[in-house]
Amino acid sequence: MTDDPEPIGAEARRALEQELADLRDERRLVAGTLRDTTEVGDEADQADELRRADQLDRLDRRIGDITDRLRQAERAGPARTDLVAVGSTVTVRFPDGSQETLEVGEGAEALDQRLVTADSPLGHALLGHRPGDFVRYDTPDGPATAVVVSIGAPGQE
Repeated sequence: MTDDPEPIGAEARRALEQELADLRDERRLVAGTLRDTTEVGDEADQADELRRADQLDRLDRRIGDITDRLRQAERAGPARTDLVAVGSTVTVRFPDGSQETLEVGEGAEALDQRLVTADSPLGHALLGHRPGDFVRYDTPDGPATAVVVSIGAPGQE
């Protein structure tokens, strides 16, 4: 992968936007539990305040990461439809005749059964291929193959 911003698929975008909304809600709740630091409490109260402050920092970092990723995706523009790349939606056919439409993501950015990461065996094998290309990849059960049927969301090819 390059340092250029990578596009992001629609499913991954929706998942990130939902995660961002959830994190912002959680942040509001945690921030609402923090007390005025001038109040004196016992050590347990102080430890609890430190735990919530750490949680707030963790939430802020993740919110920042997601916000940055969504901005980068905007700069990158839409995913390619001429060959498989990060952000592509690709339909593949397996040797048993079954077909599956997958989204190639840069990482585990969404808990979606349709997402394959670019560094997974199948995701890596698909990168750079065009419709009609055969790809080979390794599975825990041994080597496997698939054919790239189409690139783009179903109905967009």
